[in-house]
Amino acid sequence: MRRALTILDAVLVLACAMGLWRVVATIGLHVPLDPNEGWNAYHAVAAMSGGPLYPGTDSFLANNYPPLSYYVVGAVGWLTGDEIVAGRIVSLLSLLAVAAGIFACARRMGAGAEASLFGVLWFVLGLLVFSDYVGMDDPQLLGHAVAMAGFVLLLRGNLFGAALAMALALFVKHNLVAMPLAALVWLALTDRKAAVRFAAWGIGFAALGLILFRLVYGVSLLHVLASPRLYSLATLRENVAAWTVWGGAGLAVMASLLVVRRGDRDVALCAIYAFAAVLIGFFFAGGAGVDMNIWFDAAIALAIGAALAIDRFERDLHKLLAASAYALALVCGLALNWNDVWDRPQAADSEIAFLRDQPGPALCETLSLCYWAGKRAEVDVFNTGEAFAAGARSDAALIRLIAGRRYHAMEFDSMDDFALGSRVRAAVLANYRIDHESDDGTFLVPR
Repeated sequence: MRRALTILDAVLVLACAMGLWRVVATIGLHVPLDPNEGWNAYHAVAAMSGGPLYPGTDSFLANNYPPLSYYVVGAVGWLTGDEIVAGRIVSLLSLLAVAAGIFACARRMGAGAEASLFGVLWFVLGLLVFSDYVGMDDPQLLGHAVAMAGFVLLLRGNLFGAALAMALALFVKHNLVAMPLAALVWLALTDRKAAVRFAAWGIGFAALGLILFRLVYGVSLLHVLASPRLYSLATLRENVAAWTVWGGAGLAVMASLLVVRRGDRDVALCAIYAFAAVLIGFFFAGGAGVDMNIWFDAAIALAIGAALAIDRFERDLHKLLAASAYALALVCGLALNWNDVWDRPQAADSEIAFLRDQPGPALCETLSLCYWAGKRAEVDVFNTGEAFAAGARSDAALIRLIAGRRYHAMEFDSMDDFALGSRVRAAVLANYRIDHESDDGTFLVPR
């Protein structure tokens, strides 16, 4: 079994190296990887320049994320001169930190080096195959890196440090609730006094963070996070189906291991974490704009679970079946997502030059294009569109700006699936003409 695992690890190392090489080659290019990249970059600029990080309700810009990542990326951006590149570097380094955390946790729980490495490689390759978050300017992986430090401290019995790190992670990305919840449940089952201390520290740190946020920014973080967002059963089905391919086999292995090793504290912690993360993922999965990042907590738990399964199952056949089930998920993911894995979009230098050449304000749905063109952020198309669709805000003010031809250039991902609603679309077509279309979107100028 050990020889087979060594061979499998070697194959996964090669696959991960190929995927990470492609990510590194893209980091410095003007390639729009995701609409969030420009959005995060503009907020990082605001954080470092003293601008309004959380704009008022009259603005067409929105910020429904906690603040800490903007300062980290902004500091790196001071060195790189480009906050998108800075965010990509932070994301890639955060992935390495999460991988190191998974390895450290698995080893702390008694898993062998080969088994622990298998769990790490399964997680990294899973992110490369099932998501586009590796090397993308987004705070998700930074938040997980901070939280993983807390998980390592939890296993070492440092409840103060664990609670602090997990609380800080929530102020990097607010959806990282599965790990502290699982830790609290596990402690309640194994050491009630420790659970009370952990809960007290965690609640105290979270409350302190909310108070400081209110004092610094003048608004409630909970109010900021509760931005309008549509919920769809179709989106829920799509996200759950994608996760089932990635994590379904791992969940089955985790359940089997829990049955076999019911008295094992480490297995119990890993199982609680995995199933809590899946339940929370289901809760978020139907939200508009929600992506595979909602399953990253579950993937981390299952990566540690892979190492434990290979270590704790007694028979080599069961160990081999567990490793094969995990590996098969990656093979299926490669088959289903082959084009997404290998077909990276081309650099958008010509489109950026077009936007830069239009004097005055520009409106970009893909905000990274406007960012690289040196334009200020004007409209957060996704969140503004969600507010219009949910009835939380009127589109009249934006329509007036469009009718007055405020924007000297506009870029939308699609004029068919139009994010700002039919009334705004009609105003755009009445006052602007399509200059050209490309893989980066539809570009319009005033009539």
